[in-house]
Amino acid sequence: MGTVAFPLRPATRADLPRLCDLIDQSVRALSAGYYTPAQIESALRFVFGPDTQLIADQTYFVIESESGELAAAGGWSRRRTLYGGDQMKATDDPLLDPATEPARIRAFFVHPAWARRGLARQLFERCASDAQRVGFHTLELMATLPGEPLYLALGFTPVERTTTELPDGETLPLVRMTRPLPATS
Repeated sequence: MGTVAFPLRPATRADLPRLCDLIDQSVRALSAGYYTPAQIESALRFVFGPDTQLIADQTYFVIESESGELAAAGGWSRRRTLYGGDQMKATDDPLLDPATEPARIRAFFVHPAWARRGLARQLFERCASDAQRVGFHTLELMATLPGEPLYLALGFTPVERTTTELPDGETLPLVRMTRPLPATS
């Protein structure tokens, strides 16, 4: 499979049903072998899902195939939340200070039929460019185990391995990672 490039656009609230479907398919297929079936189901219930604040901030993007299918989605944030969909939020999500805090890379999901074809890299390049343009100097994310190889290839460095305990007792191993943005002239 070769690299493909499709147009990227900001996600809208109208995309939410298709985003939920994309997330479900991506997590179920691409997490197999990294997480147990019980971890996958628990993460879909309690962690993975759309973050509508990213959509409202216009920092979440979708890529559609030529047939109009959602092939990938991902974004960045200038807000404190590091990972998780709306179902994980309990409080407000304050803005970060670009001079002293890292922007967040958030919620990258690729449809299994389009995996390893350059779409996540295309999303990342847009997100990094946008974050840099508004003054951020560093990026931070919480990677899933299947996402870690992608982020390593994009120049991120693991900072901390952690495990999140989910409300049903399942645990989800994750990796906090950072990456500097190039200095601007």
